[in-house]
Amino acid sequence: MVLAVLCGFFIIWILGFFFMMTMVGSIALSGGGKTVLPRSGVLSMDLSTFTLGEQTVDTPKGFASLAGGKVIPTIGLWDAVQAVKAAAADPAVKYIYLKPDGFSGGVAQLQEFRKALSDFRESGKAVVAYTENPGNASYYLASASDKIYMTSHHGGTSQLIGLSGRMMFLKDLLDKLGVNYQLIRHGKYKSAGEMYIKNAPSEENLEQNQVMISSIWNALTKDICESRDFDEATFNGLIDDLKLNLPEDFLENKLVDDLVSHDELVSRLCDLAVVDNEEDLHLIAFPDYVAAKVTPALKGNVAIIFADGQIIDGEEYEQVAGDRFARIIDKVRKDDSIKSVVLRVNSPGGSVAASSKIRAALDSLAAVKPLVASYGDYAASGGYWISSGCSKIFSDAATLTGSIGVFSMIPEFSAAAKNIAHVNVVSVGSNKHSDMFSLMRPFDKEEIAYMQASVEDIYSSFVSLVSEGRGMSEEAVDEIAQGRVWAGSDALRIGLVDEIGTLQDAVNYAASEVGFISESDYTVVAYPKPMTFAEQLMEAFGQGSKEPNVLSGTPFEGIGKVLSDIKKNNRGTVLAAMPYDIEIR
Repeated sequence: MVLAVLCGFFIIWILGFFFMMTMVGSIALSGGGKTVLPRSGVLSMDLSTFTLGEQTVDTPKGFASLAGGKVIPTIGLWDAVQAVKAAAADPAVKYIYLKPDGFSGGVAQLQEFRKALSDFRESGKAVVAYTENPGNASYYLASASDKIYMTSHHGGTSQLIGLSGRMMFLKDLLDKLGVNYQLIRHGKYKSAGEMYIKNAPSEENLEQNQVMISSIWNALTKDICESRDFDEATFNGLIDDLKLNLPEDFLENKLVDDLVSHDELVSRLCDLAVVDNEEDLHLIAFPDYVAAKVTPALKGNVAIIFADGQIIDGEEYEQVAGDRFARIIDKVRKDDSIKSVVLRVNSPGGSVAASSKIRAALDSLAAVKPLVASYGDYAASGGYWISSGCSKIFSDAATLTGSIGVFSMIPEFSAAAKNIAHVNVVSVGSNKHSDMFSLMRPFDKEEIAYMQASVEDIYSSFVSLVSEGRGMSEEAVDEIAQGRVWAGSDALRIGLVDEIGTLQDAVNYAASEVGFISESDYTVVAYPKPMTFAEQLMEAFGQGSKEPNVLSGTPFEGIGKVLSDIKKNNRGTVLAAMPYDIEIR
């Protein structure tokens, strides 16, 4: 009977696998072929139709029918910027029509994409923006345009109200459930795990959150006001007093250039393109333009290694897995055609063991080739651990970095087992502390000291690495460390980064280190290679390599890591992770 059931499951799995591969074939056929662009037209950037990420994700057009709906492609920042540069030099592109509402991406992608739009205007071509429901992100992008038009129709809702963040604290709930989190850390600002042991933020945590939010907002405000020739204090006053509500408010305060109906907008777009009607505008969708104009290089002189995601142990593809990334870095080091390397970090940190493994591989690479860092949304904790030894660090103004601190967090469920589940747990062990990671009793004083010693040792190593990499004394590093997270603009001031600049700036610098003067002198190759669509499907069907999920910088994933790691390794886990997930809307 059991054999029959197993055979039945096997047959179903085989049928599903062949169905999947058949669909891959049909999708490849339906989505294949090179994108055909009109001879002349307007490059249309509707930010609601694609997501900006670190690397482009291969999603064939035909997948929409299989998925049962619309699939929004993810365009990598590097590819997006290269496409905008190509459009600036392309005589077939008359200008850019920007619809920024619906932006999806991180703060780094927002800032660097906006910079690409500003650079596009230097070619002499225009960027024209149209918004219906301006928010922080969409207006920030729109402000890089020559003209901003806004709908004249009422009914939309302005969300240009400034940035905010929320901290959640679970101690009261966990107390009711009988769950006790034991947090051992070094760094008075190291707030990862604080949500589990407090019902309100510490003074240090509240302070660093306020400084971070203010620094990010100031960076965005500075760009907006410079582009619109606006006073920053006046701009913030309008937002504080909720003066930007109706379309007329935006026009009256000169934040947009005109209010238009749909027909009026079309008429102005036609006039700018010097055509008679809408059919002759020939709007070119930005994802199509990227597909046609940006071809990933198989070989190159300058490599970008994208460290995008949580730093974890093992081999998992979707995160920065220690074993997998160490192999990638070694491959780049051994490739004689690659002359210099940019490490693009977009990570809130994670496993100390994996960070150490990646750092060791990077140090070996840096011994033979120039290694430069570029920071995305985050380069904090483990993200800073792996990159602080780079010869030069470029950061966006709103990047969250630093978080030089370490923590270990172990839950115990003895009260929950006894008072809620009414289960009596009796431990039997060979030694005095052999059940310390059983999760069924709190640590005693000796065990807390044991864990604290591990945390202190790793913190000392972290500070030493930063001290050596940044040319600072350990005392100076410790003063700005303590787990504190800094925005990129503040990190520049205190010496954690060298320059506010984009990924393109970092690539240009890395190329110049080996004698490449012009961008036409070298080719850029990206690692890791993006998964093919077939590999994505295999991963989705459980056929890819996956390790147990790990504790990330986001607190809701913490329980899963602690439980899975302790179950797997029967030991505590020490991490360098940041507890923030910032999204701009």
